[in-house]
Amino acid sequence: MTTVREIMTPGAQCVGENETLEDAARKMKDLDVGALPICGEHDRLMGVLTDRDIVVRCLAIGTDPRQVKAGQLAEGKPVTVGADDSVDEAIRTMTDHQVRRLPVIDGHDLVGMVSQADIARSMPEDRVGELVELISFDKY
Repeated sequence: MTTVREIMTPGAQCVGENETLEDAARKMKDLDVGALPICGEHDRLMGVLTDRDIVVRCLAIGTDPRQVKAGQLAEGKPVTVGADDSVDEAIRTMTDHQVRRLPVIDGHDLVGMVSQADIARSMPEDRVGELVELISFDKY
């Protein structure tokens, strides 16, 4: 059984809940990523901020990204996967929540991020299309 720890991108960097969306966008550019975990007090995971969130929930409605804090876009309980969970569990979680990236936790600590692409690279070629279909297409 392959675990999430074996395929994840380790050392995920957070955007702080009080950092602006402009700061988050700059961090995404510098790290060449499309999503950042949002961390609050004591590095508590609050959610995940994507580049799409910045565009759709801020820029597209005319809001100034220098005035909106990352924590304002964190909603509900973050969806995560455990570092020692199986890749199949990560796929189920992504499918159930229709997300392409998950923060990876070990106990209460954020240890990395796992993406649809990370999983696809770990799978036999003949199953990659199935993975993309499961995660990327809304069933409703």
